[in-house]
Amino acid sequence: MTARGEVVAVARSAGHTFSKPVHPSIRLVAGLGVEGDAHIGATVKHRSRVKRAPLEPNLRQVHLLHDELHDELRTRGFDVHPGEMGENVTTRGIDLLGLPVGTRLRLGPEAIVIAGGEVRAGGAIDVELPAGAHQPLPVV
Repeated sequence: MTARGEVVAVARSAGHTFSKPVHPSIRLVAGLGVEGDAHIGATVKHRSRVKRAPLEPNLRQVHLLHDELHDELRTRGFDVHPGEMGENVTTRGIDLLGLPVGTRLRLGPEAIVIAGGEVRAGGAIDVELPAGAHQPLPVV
């Protein structure tokens, strides 16, 4: 099964900051993450995880957040915008939290999450769901 969503915005920050500035595009690097972002690398980069186990694989190379969360927060009085919650890619039209293990996201014309390429706001996101029983994504 396939579905389609949209890239609303892309962001990166070279420093370990809570918010990330929005850019016209970002480049994904296979096996590492977002070029120019503080969290790029094969091993963990989040400070708390580095302190605990610095050689753990980096399972948080690209941070995605659904824009619908921003909508919900605005209705509750919080004025939040893409990048302000630390995400690299702000999406729309995809239930990110409901995706099963094995799902592949193709961001824009070049990038699938296991391969590098440029991602821009306004680009499509193709969702390829795995065959078989739905297994929820674990917390990483």
